[in-house]
Order: sequence, then C-alpha cells, then structure tokens
Amino acid sequence: MRWVNYVKGHGTLNDFVVIVDRYAAFPLSDEEVRHLCDRRAGVGGDGVLRAVKAKHIPEWDGDPDLWFMDYRNADGSIAEMCGNGTRVFGRHLADQDLISGREVDIATRAGVRRLTFHSDGSVATDMGVVGIDPEPVRVQLGGLEWSGTRVDVGNPHAVVLLDDGQDLAELDLTVAPTWSPAEAYPHGTNVEFVRRIDDHHLAMRVHERGAGETPSCGTGVVATVATHAAATGLGDGTYQVDVPGGVLTVVLTGDRAVLRGPAEIVAHGKASLPD
Repeated sequence: MRWVNYVKGHGTLNDFVVIVDRYAAFPLSDEEVRHLCDRRAGVGGDGVLRAVKAKHIPEWDGDPDLWFMDYRNADGSIAEMCGNGTRVFGRHLADQDLISGREVDIATRAGVRRLTFHSDGSVATDMGVVGIDPEPVRVQLGGLEWSGTRVDVGNPHAVVLLDDGQDLAELDLTVAPTWSPAEAYPHGTNVEFVRRIDDHHLAMRVHERGAGETPSCGTGVVATVATHAAATGLGDGTYQVDVPGGVLTVVLTGDRAVLRGPAEIVAHGKASLPD
C-alpha cells in the first residue's frame, strides 16, 4: 500500500486534494485519483491538483522552473484548466513558502497563468483570452432544450443563458446535460446554466465534465460572464457571479478575463492509495 501526503482545499466549495510532487516521482493512476476524490472511501474532492516542477512535464516547453498544476478530474480524466483550482494551488504553495511575492506565474495545460494575492485573502487569476465560438450548440436536460454558446477558457464550455421566467433552482443537474451536434465537444464539456440578476450580477449552476454538478466552477464563471457580456453588448467591466458555493468576481477587458475569489486550505493529512 502506498501513502501520500496531501492537503484539502476549496475555492467557493469547489474542493481539491493537493499533492506536492516536485520531481514527478509520484505519478497517480486514474484509479488512485478516483480513490482520493471518493467522498466515502477517500479524502473527497472534485479533483486532484498535483504540483510538479514544470521541467518534469514532458509536454511543457515553457519556463522549466515554474510550478506546473497537473489537474485531474474526480473521475481520473485529465483537464486542461481549473480556475478555482489555480487559487487553491497557489494558496498552498504560498503557505509552504514554495512561491513568494504578490504576483506569481504558474504553468497549466492551458498555458501560463498569473496569480495575484490580495490582502483580504482572496486570489486573482489572469485567465487569459476567452474565446467565443459564433456557432451555437443545442443543450438538452430533463426534456428541455436551449441554445448554448461555445466558449473556450483553456477548457471547453457550453453556456446557457436562461430566460427571466426560468428557475435556476429547479434544474436537475444530477443528470448530465447532453448537446448537439455531439462532435462539438469530442472530449466532453462543462455546461453552465445562468440567470441574470442585473446587468453586472449573475447566478450560475454548473455540471462539470468528469465531476458532475459542483458548487462552483471558476472557468465556468468566466465563460458565463463573457457570454453574457457579448450577448447584451455590455462589454468590459466587473461582474459578480453567485454560485452555490459563494461569490466570484470577473474583470473583463476585451477578450481577456481576471477571476477573483477565496482560496482556503482546510486540512492536512496522509492518505492511503489502493493496491
């Protein structure tokens, strides 16, 4: 039996198991990731964040001295990016004096992301360019169907802007939404359902690829704001998004976004891995 040291953290209740593996000496199998994320048999989490020096990641061709966020979904699948995860990742590295300074770059499968640590304990992540595809998709859930917007935040999203009369709370996200055409997302997607509160204030629920419904999704919040801003013509500005796990803010400037919110470490421990 293998044992691994970990911390548990969350950003607006989007929770993660964080493991520091500087030299990439402790790779995790899909089964091990699923075990760690199991809320009964393991630690519990929406995913695993493994901190590895970028020089040890074969596909990375950037700065070798950055910390690389090797993110895995709860089902063991690899994800390109995780907005809430970047903040928890950075918080733990800072707490352990593995990074220093108010602004720090980290490496992800979606590229370099800059973290800014604020005096109130929140962390902001420069999420880079947000891409909106002009070709919509159809999203289906529980016998209902909507037009969805395809958004790239380093990972894929389908954003549904609900009509004012539709109740966000009544959606059954224990069931995975589907979409058409299926080939729009050959590797699956995150699906966000959004209700407008006012021009710069939204509410969102999400079904995450590889995790199911989660209390929050940072990249989903960014995708939501970009879609709303484009659809209404509001454009640049600061937007608040309420998710079941709390509140996040997005500053939109052109096609770039900065996501800001809390990042909390709640436990340290040692976990067993299955034989």
